[in-house]
Amino acid sequence: MGSSTSTRMDSSDSRSRSEDSFDEGTDLATILQILIRSGQVQVAPSDREESDDDGGGGLDTASKPEMQPNTESLDRSQLSFSTKQSCGLIHSSGHARPNSVTEMVKLRERGIQGTNGFSRGDCCKISNCYLPNKKGIVASYRSKAFCGTYSKDGNVFLSACQDRNLRLHHTCDGKFELFKTIQARDVGWSILDTAFSPDCNHIAYSSWSECIHLCSIYGDSDNQEALPLHPDERRFCIFSLVFSLDNKEILGGANDGHLYVYDRGSQQRCLRIKGHSDDVNTVAFADDTSQILFSGGDDGLCKVWDRRTLSEFNPRPVGVHAGHMDGVTFVDPRGDGRHLITNSKDQSIKLWDMRTFSSSIGEDNTRKAVTDQTWDYRWQRVPKKLSNPKKPLVGDTSVMTYRGHTVLQTLVRCHFSPEFTTGQRYIYTGCAEGRVIIYDVLTGEIASILHGHDECVRDVSWHPYRQELISTSWDGTIGQWTHVGKMMDDDDDNMEGDGCDMKSLDIDGWVHEPKVLRRSKRIAQKKQDEQQRQQRNC
Repeated sequence: MGSSTSTRMDSSDSRSRSEDSFDEGTDLATILQILIRSGQVQVAPSDREESDDDGGGGLDTASKPEMQPNTESLDRSQLSFSTKQSCGLIHSSGHARPNSVTEMVKLRERGIQGTNGFSRGDCCKISNCYLPNKKGIVASYRSKAFCGTYSKDGNVFLSACQDRNLRLHHTCDGKFELFKTIQARDVGWSILDTAFSPDCNHIAYSSWSECIHLCSIYGDSDNQEALPLHPDERRFCIFSLVFSLDNKEILGGANDGHLYVYDRGSQQRCLRIKGHSDDVNTVAFADDTSQILFSGGDDGLCKVWDRRTLSEFNPRPVGVHAGHMDGVTFVDPRGDGRHLITNSKDQSIKLWDMRTFSSSIGEDNTRKAVTDQTWDYRWQRVPKKLSNPKKPLVGDTSVMTYRGHTVLQTLVRCHFSPEFTTGQRYIYTGCAEGRVIIYDVLTGEIASILHGHDECVRDVSWHPYRQELISTSWDGTIGQWTHVGKMMDDDDDNMEGDGCDMKSLDIDGWVHEPKVLRRSKRIAQKKQDEQQRQQRNC
């Protein structure tokens, strides 16, 4: 999981043996590597790493891309038009919507909005006025939190921590209540990924183990089922896993460069596909058909596969998306069967159209760019050539590139915002600098920056039906972000990008926060004391 020129072992997502003991005869280099991964030894950056020529973003500096987002391809795409429709910027007829909530209400009262009131696009447009901006801590652990995700219906939240516990919380009706803790089995370093079954009755989790483990959400948590994958390598782990929609298969991506498919009916591994030349960090199904799937790896490529034609003897992808300059850490499909995003160690998120694949030239340039990387993202600063590249790779077929977050230390994740509340207007991602970054899909600009964690935010999950976002961080906390109206004299510690004024109710800005005029606490208290003094005198 490190640089392309070194052994791929992510300090966050790997281990080869116990961190507290060493086998007899273990060489010094191996011991040093284990101590570095465990955090007992810190690697100080060299002078060369800290220079302006080679040092880019790090844990103490925010990424500030010099290149302006190029929306030329996106503006011509069907995605741009459909997103504007979904989030209420334009009507299905193609006409623009009013930019004011007041005007929208007036049109509705006059019957122009339609007999049924606001459309779903109108609701999304208003909802996007009130993006999550204030954090409350809903859970705190003594170990690093690695995974955190809502179930498909939003009624359950699952977190996974380095303390080997999976925790399930009820989240219906605005609650966040722990109702079950499951002790994971055969865990090395940490639980690395989790997945809900489509019926939300089971969860699967993976770690440094040759088995995926399956357990019931509402049944006996001690009755866990180990699903053996029988890899060829002794040191093995699944970095990413997902259920098929029909609940019959579990797809996993592994550190040996293979994709694994486990058949739940026959209770055995049914496929092992050589997918990438290095670690497979992420896998996903494209949409509800469960026939097209994606994989991304440390070779910098995102590959598209057809489940119906997968063969161990001739594993050929349907196509390849090339353009990243370093390994891919996460893939998230939009759910329309056409578009997807990838997060990468090259400090960018790229938007792709599945119908436009890269040529062999693009693939070769990506492989060369990855091979030329000499840094290790687990503990070194981002090279400037990655944080602020002068131009894209030749053969890059991505529709759009988003920059401004930092991918260091671990496999940071990104997602499209929910369709129901936002019309998928945004892309949001974790960040190694303890932030959550929300990008505007249509412009490539940062819509909101949410500050609030002391360490890397590895995972993020937006509630499917509420303006509520959960951040999972290595500082051991689970943050719940909701919208809170900003008062004129409030501190602005948690947010950047304030842009919505309730007086004008303009909702085309990127971050929207009403400004409710009130006196400060000091002045209010002074006035109250004066009134009490007058009453005593009377």
